[in-house]
Amino acid sequence: MTKKIAFQGEPGAFSHAAAANVFPGEEFLGCVTFEETLNAVQSGKADFAVVPVENSLYGRITDIHHLLPESGLNIIGETYLRVEMTLLGVPGARLEDVKAVQSLSVALGQCRKFISANGLRTINAVDTAGSAREIAEKADPAVAAIASHFAGEIYGLTVLAENIEDADHNTTRFLVLSPTEQLAPNEGKVKTTFVFRVRNVPAALYKAMGGFATNGVNMTKLESYMVGGAFTATQFYADIEGHPDDIGVQHAFEELGFFTDYFRILGVYPAAD
Repeated sequence: MTKKIAFQGEPGAFSHAAAANVFPGEEFLGCVTFEETLNAVQSGKADFAVVPVENSLYGRITDIHHLLPESGLNIIGETYLRVEMTLLGVPGARLEDVKAVQSLSVALGQCRKFISANGLRTINAVDTAGSAREIAEKADPAVAAIASHFAGEIYGLTVLAENIEDADHNTTRFLVLSPTEQLAPNEGKVKTTFVFRVRNVPAALYKAMGGFATNGVNMTKLESYMVGGAFTATQFYADIEGHPDDIGVQHAFEELGFFTDYFRILGVYPAAD
């Protein structure tokens, strides 16, 4: 039976491309916001969601860190997508015809050198895939879009230039979310993601982290953010390499428990390359 996969953005968005990589041949549901994307899974409109969590250039995706712990959804996988920016024009257009380029402000910022070298005027838009759709609708050879190659295929646009981003390491990490818990077996490389709040005692965070070091558990991510708008209530979001069944992870979690008043595992899943 065909599964429905929710993502944030319009058809052709980088999130759509990531979702298609994880779930080839399935049905996809574009959503306006991250809240709507998560709600699609919570309400049963979609079976899974694929959402970005961090980017190699811009760091964490703040909305997801706030929304995911409260969503009740479970992380069952991850994938990485190399973000390759493509200049897309209407059929028959040539690069020398283009006078202006439209895209999400972040995408425009990632292609400054190309835009400057070609003397292009920039037009800010709400997203990359939406820009590709609008350029196709306008059918003006003087205006192009910066979006994914995938978006160009969807909207019938011509590739005028490829890999125009300033940094060739631009990569986004995505999480696969499910309404049900699906713990990965303790085989191969496994990641565990969890959130916690430290107790209000001196050096609580330092002591809580000590258990991971002494038990040889590698923590690959640790982010903090406020909860409930209170400066005194800080929640931490963490990724570690390892499975809760590993004896080292068990001991680290036991030690963490002495210095926290809230702890929840968000997912145990195979680590992507």
